[in-house]
Amino acid sequence: MGNKYTKRYTSECRRDAVALVDSTGRTVTEVARELGVSPESLRGWYRQAKTDRGEGRHGDLTSAEREELRRLRKLAAEQAETIEVLRKVTVFFARESDR
Repeated sequence: MGNKYTKRYTSECRRDAVALVDSTGRTVTEVARELGVSPESLRGWYRQAKTDRGEGRHGDLTSAEREELRRLRKLAAEQAETIEVLRKVTVFFARESDR
């Protein structure tokens, strides 16, 4: 998502757009056009909202699960980096003690 042309929408804006689809019975495309939002964006927000309510497809991750996965991936990367540093230090000291 590094595109400088990508618009950022607040969580309130996304929630309100999804509520509009739910409450009016209009299609995602119609509501998106009315709000000036891309239909692809609103479709994704709508699908995520359904998943968060427990109405999603089997295997879809809730927002909380996505956040936990992001946090765990970051933690795993940090731990891998720490392990690599420790490995290098161990090799260094092993060589020093052989002298």
